[in-house]
Amino acid sequence: MRILIVEDETALREQLQSALTAEGYAVDAAADGNEGLYQGSEYPYDLAVVDIGLPGMDGIELIKTLRQKDHQFPILILTARGNWQDKVAGLEAGGDDYLVKPFHPEELKARIHALLRRAAGRASSALTFGPLQIDTASKQVTLEGAPLELTSYEYNTLEYLSREPGKVVSKTELTEHLYDQDFDRDSNVIEVFVGRLRKKLDPGGTLKPIATVRGQGYRFTLQSTATGTIE
Repeated sequence: MRILIVEDETALREQLQSALTAEGYAVDAAADGNEGLYQGSEYPYDLAVVDIGLPGMDGIELIKTLRQKDHQFPILILTARGNWQDKVAGLEAGGDDYLVKPFHPEELKARIHALLRRAAGRASSALTFGPLQIDTASKQVTLEGAPLELTSYEYNTLEYLSREPGKVVSKTELTEHLYDQDFDRDSNVIEVFVGRLRKKLDPGGTLKPIATVRGQGYRFTLQSTATGTIE
């Protein structure tokens, strides 16, 4: 998952970037509204965290503009302002949720998890595909009840592919959504992650959870056996 942080306070921006990177997200950051608009328009994000009080273009105008440009990723608003008018203005501009500063990092993570689940149409953080279960909140994967040891890159690849079973995902889409701008974008690197995933998810060669679609990318072949979806 790739997240954009737009926050002008350097210490807080770096703290958020570090905390979310440690959670396994690919994170880009901008220090003002104009840079946030550029990045939000040019790169494919799964979620943005936007401060209202930004220099240049303020956060409310940034959110309005992103929505006008038809960018539909969830937006979590950050504000130091306690009055209800500012919260309402941010939500009416197109924000999906808000946090008032100061806040605990765990609350931020929980809000982000909830927004990503909602965007994917899921009520629960647990994705179940027969013997395979993926918990997107704890980022834990189990196979027939036994935990699997995955690297952050392997986990990110698995979670993204499993979000839409049956959909063909290109190598380009994987790198754009999952990895930050410093990631080695050689397509062979993605092939290595997928190859290692196959061995860990399917040691007996019976599940075949990830299919290669020649010339197009990869498809997650397992179907969800869970019923907790959001209508």
